[in-house]
This record gives sequence, structure tokens and C-alpha cells, in this order.
Amino acid sequence: MSSVLKLDELKNATVSSSPYAYFVVENSIVESEVQAVIKDFPKIEQGGSYNIEDVEIKPHFAQLLASVDTPEFRQILTEKFEVDVMKHPMMITLRGFSRQKDGRIHSDSKSKLITILIYLNESWDAPTGRLRILNDDKDIHNYVTEINAGPGSLVAFKVTDNGWHGYIPYEGQRQSIQINFLTSEKANAKHKFFHGLSAKLKKFFG
Repeated sequence: MSSVLKLDELKNATVSSSPYAYFVVENSIVESEVQAVIKDFPKIEQGGSYNIEDVEIKPHFAQLLASVDTPEFRQILTEKFEVDVMKHPMMITLRGFSRQKDGRIHSDSKSKLITILIYLNESWDAPTGRLRILNDDKDIHNYVTEINAGPGSLVAFKVTDNGWHGYIPYEGQRQSIQINFLTSEKANAKHKFFHGLSAKLKKFFG
């Protein structure tokens, strides 16, 4: 099965070093597949992150999952960020709905080595809901770049103490896949447990 990711685009992307290491690929999914992948994105109508084990996976979306779970994808990230993730556990979570409380400035947990976000919306015209790479943890308007949440937009960054990011609140459908390479299997199990518990509670309380 051929990759639906444009691996050459990822390989050729320039890594910015300030305020921390990151790169952006605006159209990371091959044009002939991107709309099918978006159409097959699991139906998520509530906020929060969901494990892929807790949603229905359809064929075209499964192709994207298969494309990120490869040695080639890991090798690109290893070389880009000079962090060997060839054998580290990979966690994949999904978001389908953004709430007003989402998007707050934060940096990712120390159990994560690299974070990759791929946005899977047919288009993105809203001025809000666009991820910003931030210079500090206090001002959402003090940013170096803003990532459109449109079809196949990808941002990847090395997780650091100053890896601040966030977005101006947006309420509504906002689909994305988040891929994290983690420090250990223990960290992987812990993250999956809490995401799975959250999904079950949301389903239970409707």
C-alpha cells in the first residue's frame, strides 16, 4: 500500500529553530486522497481527545494511519529533530470538535518527544481555531507562525519546556489527528487509559 502522505514534502520541509524546533507542510496528503481521508474521518461530536481504538475506522482513514506507522515516517522525524524515535512507542489520538475552553496556551508533557498534528477539515475560513507557535506562555498574539486548519495541513515539533502553542477559541467541528512519540510504554499506557476513560464518560453522560 502506497503512502497517502507526501513523504518527499516532509523530507524537504525546513525546520525552524526559533522559538523551538518545528516545521510545517501545508498540503501533506496527496491530492487524489485527501478528500476521501477527510470523508472517512471518524464521527466525533464532542470535545476532547479520542484513542483510535475507541472510534470506527473506515478504509481511507485507515490508509492515513498506515502511512504514519512506518519506518520511513519515523526516520524523517528522527533526522529533522535529531531525536531517535525509531523504536519509541507511538500514540495516535483524534479530535473532532473544538470547545470555547480549548486552545489554551500550553506545552506538551515531558512524556512526549515529538508531536505531529494533521488537520483534516475540507477548508478553514474561520479567523480563529488556527494553531499558533508562540514565543511565550502568556500572549496568544505573540506568535511566529499560524497554521491553517485546512485539508492536510501538518505541523510537527520537538517537545520542549518552552514549546508553547495554542489557538484563539473556536467552537464547532475541527478535525485533527495527533501523533506523539513517547518516552516509554508506561507513558503510552497512561495516556491511552485517560483518553479512553474520558471517551467512555462522554459516551455515558451523552
